[in-house]
Amino acid sequence: MYLHLGQDYIVNTRDIIGIFDLENCSVDKRTREYLAHAEKEGAVVTLSDEIPKSFVITDFPWETVFLSPISAKTLQRRARQARMLNKKGKF
Repeated sequence: MYLHLGQDYIVNTRDIIGIFDLENCSVDKRTREYLAHAEKEGAVVTLSDEIPKSFVITDFPWETVFLSPISAKTLQRRARQARMLNKKGKF
């Protein structure tokens, strides 16, 4: 199943490592260091000119951080729904 992250970006749900709320997670020093390192390595993709609400870490084809204007709760709910549809054999 695929998850729409914003603009024209979709990712396969099996490639998602995690979906995080940017405001809550960026309080932690380690998270800020991780995001700064990912930015330095060129592994961050900003999906909108709006202030990002969440970040999604994927591992295909390499570790990439997507900054999304869609809230983490919405993305998590969509991913959960996609998994449930897949288990029921709808897709």
